[in-house]
Amino acid sequence: MLGDTTSGDAPLGGGAGDRPGRRALILVENLSVPFDRRVWQECTTLRDAGWDVHVICPRGGKRDTEAEAVVDGVRIHRYPLRAATGGPAGYLREYGAALWHTARLARRVGPVDVVHACNPPDLLFLPALWLKRRGARFVFDQHDLIPELYLSRFGRGKDLLYRAVCALERMTYRAADVVIATNESYKDVAVRRGGRRPDDVFVVRSAPATDRFQPVPPESELKRGKPHLLCYLGVMGPQDGVDYALRALAKLRDEVGRTDWHAVFVGSGDAFEAMVELSRSLGLDEQVQFTGRIPDADLVRYLSTADVCLSPDPRNPLNDVSTMNKVLEYMAMGRPIVSFDLREARVSAGDAALYAPANDEAAFAGLVARLLDDPDERARMGKIGQERVTGQLSWRNSQTALLAAYAAACRNHTPVSAGASVRAGFTAGPKQGEGRAVER
Repeated sequence: MLGDTTSGDAPLGGGAGDRPGRRALILVENLSVPFDRRVWQECTTLRDAGWDVHVICPRGGKRDTEAEAVVDGVRIHRYPLRAATGGPAGYLREYGAALWHTARLARRVGPVDVVHACNPPDLLFLPALWLKRRGARFVFDQHDLIPELYLSRFGRGKDLLYRAVCALERMTYRAADVVIATNESYKDVAVRRGGRRPDDVFVVRSAPATDRFQPVPPESELKRGKPHLLCYLGVMGPQDGVDYALRALAKLRDEVGRTDWHAVFVGSGDAFEAMVELSRSLGLDEQVQFTGRIPDADLVRYLSTADVCLSPDPRNPLNDVSTMNKVLEYMAMGRPIVSFDLREARVSAGDAALYAPANDEAAFAGLVARLLDDPDERARMGKIGQERVTGQLSWRNSQTALLAAYAAACRNHTPVSAGASVRAGFTAGPKQGEGRAVER
């Protein structure tokens, strides 16, 4: 969620990216870039390895709003997209518009050596196949398991739509030359369910940019007069467990008898308003603050002041096997964590977290109270987290895996994109109000 260092002086047609060489096109539908932190790290890793990197993604609401921009040497092409509302029909409209714009912009970019599609949704294999027929290799970057996401988010069971998303996942696996998985659990799915050879699946773990997660002195005023601050950072969707956290905080107050805390929930999502209303109905108005998305500097201030950070994702088919970015970001800031007992949460956090039995809100509240009473344990856990994020879970290791995936995809592949920048029409400067990165 932290912001991006951007440079605003490179026109679309200039820079080292126009020299003949390998070109990569990254397709994203879920978030804008550079706001999507994982995708941005992949972009800059490839750029530093000599790739000419293009990205096609939606425009952001308050940031990443330019139709085209060059940010730190990465060329970004953005399209307008309205987020889905109203159930499956809304998603069909959203995804249909995204596919149309992606195909339109891909034609403008021109020939590429690698098309790198990041789900969700599992529909980006369609423009990827079009590019593959023109000589590109296809790298599938599986950010989410969409069948598990469908089960966890909508609660409709294994109905016709579930079978449809399973079919789309199979087609994506089949079309890809190489698969990138975010953890070993996702790799297992690619091998077991997707029929991929283990050697064709590369684990590229998400990792926070530790240079941007630098603690600052704590600010007691953020605690709103209380001795302790609790913090949640992340998306607020139906499957993200913010409701579990709020009910746990109500139990912390009512059953454990603790009112010596203030809690801040940083982030947004399609469950945001419902979570604000749930907080009111639980009588937590005075102790729980919802900030929405906030500037990077404010986020660092809250995390630097927090005594305990919350990772309340309930156990469901998706969460149990997914790596939670917020857990890694808490660790980078040296904060102790309370989490439900999920398989991949333990892989990420290890002893940097305490684990409540899955979905047990009373136990979750009890572990928060335990940490509030033990500053030495909080400090010990925070140190463990920082050591893990700067060591075995660092982005340096993920960079190696990412470049290995590209090397495997391009083995015995003749570059098709030499000179394509000129053919794609990028020698002209940006239009009025476009083509330059803005300060974020």
